[in-house]
Amino acid sequence: MHMADALIVPAVAGTMYAASAIAAGVSIKKVREENDPKKIPVMGVMGAFVFATQMINFTIPGTGSSGHLCGGMMLSALLGPYAGFLTMIGVLLVQCLFFADGGLLALGCNVWNMAFYGCFIGALLIWRPLMKKGATKGKIVLASILGCVLTLQLGAFSVTLETLASGITELPFHVFLLTMQPIHLAIGLVEGLITAAVLSFVHQARPELLWGVGEEAGEGSFSFQKTLGILAVLAAAIGGILSLFASAYPDGLEWSMEKVAGTAELEATGGVYDVFAGIQNATSFLPDYAFKGSDSAVGTSVSGIVGGLIVLGICILLANLLKFFRNNKGEIVE
Repeated sequence: MHMADALIVPAVAGTMYAASAIAAGVSIKKVREENDPKKIPVMGVMGAFVFATQMINFTIPGTGSSGHLCGGMMLSALLGPYAGFLTMIGVLLVQCLFFADGGLLALGCNVWNMAFYGCFIGALLIWRPLMKKGATKGKIVLASILGCVLTLQLGAFSVTLETLASGITELPFHVFLLTMQPIHLAIGLVEGLITAAVLSFVHQARPELLWGVGEEAGEGSFSFQKTLGILAVLAAAIGGILSLFASAYPDGLEWSMEKVAGTAELEATGGVYDVFAGIQNATSFLPDYAFKGSDSAVGTSVSGIVGGLIVLGICILLANLLKFFRNNKGEIVE
C-alpha cells in the first residue's frame, strides 16, 4: 500500500507529514518514559523481520492481485504502540530512501496509512482489551485477524481520502473506494493469519515478550536470546531467500488503480515533485529491491539482507539514543 508521490498534492503531503510527526513525537516521549531496555534488541530484530516480510507479496486467489504485510499490528503486539510505531517509521524510511519503495513526498501518508492504524488502533482498541486477562492462542488469533483486517481497511480508506483531497481525477472517489476496500479485506485476512502465527510462536517461546501480558505469563520454551535469534534467522531467510518467490501480481493499491484508471503509474510534474524525486534517486542504491540496470535475482536477495541490517541498525540506534537522553535529562531541550 505504499503510495507514490503522484497520488497526492504537496498540501496533502505536508498535512500528513505533520500528523505523522506529531504521532512520532508523542511516541518518542512515551518510549523514553517506559525505560524498558529489553525493547532495544526487540525493536531491531522485529524491524528487520517486518522489512523482510514486506518483500513477500502473496497472491490473492482469483483476483490477479497480491498483498504483503504492513506489520504494524505485529510490532505493537510485541513492543506496544509507541515503540512499534517508531520501528515502523524506521522500516518505511529505509524502504523509501534506499529502495525507492513509496514516494518520499508521500512518506507522511505511508507512515499514517501503514503504521499509525496498526500500531495505535490495532494495539489499543483490539489487542490490549483482549489480552487484559491474559493471553491464549485463541485470543492471539482473534486479535491478530480483527486487528489486521480493521487497520488495513482504515489504511485503504485513508488512501482514497488522500487522493480525493488531492483532486486526483483519474481515481474517482466512490469507484476507487469500492475497489480498494474489498481487496484489502482479503489482504487483511491473510496478514492476520501470518501475524497470528508469529505471535503464537512468541507466546509459546517467550510469552512475556507480548505487550500487555507481563511476567505473570509464565516461562516459555526458549530463552530471550534464543527467541530473538530464531526471529533474526527467519528475517534473514525471508529477505534473502523467500523474497525470490514473491508474487509478481500488482499489490492491492496498484491493482485498484489499474482497475479504475487503467494504469498503476500516474505522472506528476512540478518543482516540488522533481525535488523529492531527485533526493530519492540519489539515495536509493537498490531501487525496486534490485541492482540498478539489472534483473538479477541476486539483487533481490542482497536487498532483503542489507535492508534488514539497515533497519536493525537504525532501530537499535534510535532506541539507544532515547535511552541516552532519558539518562541525561539535563541535556534535553523540551
